Amino acid sequence: MITPRVISLDLDDTLWPVGPVIAAAESALLSWLRARHPRVSLGHDVDSMRAMRARVAAQFPEQSHDMTFLRRRALDEQFAAAGYADADGPIDAAVGPVDAAMEIFFAARNRVQFYDDVRPALHRLRGKYRLFAVSNGNADLRRCGIDDLFDGHVTAAAAGAAKPDARIFAHLLRVAGVEPIEVLHVGDDPLADVVGATQAGMQAAWLNREARLWPPQFAPPLRTISTLAEIL
Repeated sequence: MITPRVISLDLDDTLWPVGPVIAAAESALLSWLRARHPRVSLGHDVDSMRAMRARVAAQFPEQSHDMTFLRRRALDEQFAAAGYADADGPIDAAVGPVDAAMEIFFAARNRVQFYDDVRPALHRLRGKYRLFAVSNGNADLRRCGIDDLFDGHVTAAAAGAAKPDARIFAHLLRVAGVEPIEVLHVGDDPLADVVGATQAGMQAAWLNREARLWPPQFAPPLRTISTLAEIL
């Protein structure tokens, strides 16, 4: 492998387990709605709210990569269905109770528990490489407390496409000002992270913390690691 100048890292399920985080955030949001806006939560649970976001994604396929848009739009429709509307139609999702609801969600969504190897590895890597986060989700590095360790954060919302789409990796290259081969991308998802980065001309390492089997439909990764410490 060519020594990279930049290391890009996925976030969810690479730096922290995302399942418990999203579950806690959705639970916190629903509890807040039931306490503050019971009419909005009437007849809803976490599953029904997820189904609403799925319908929004189907309705707006050009925005399906933007997790924040999907959640905000679904909440807007949920509030409007409960009668929160002005003379011009549904409430503005950028202000008022929807904005407050989004803040409840984001506060919990960014309350992550890092894998034990993450902080030590990031500090060590930071001394040798430029680090960028490349994520499909809507985690916030500052809220998570690690923004000082990264040179930038490329999101699917900003790039207009989600991994494994080449556009998000091209966006990283423009932001970092490097050639594809000068980037090592590290992530847990075989398709989104490894296949996507490789097809974009980058180097890639599969972070396989749980000894999973590599999907046989994809060419094997050139490098597999079980912790971030192994990057060095």
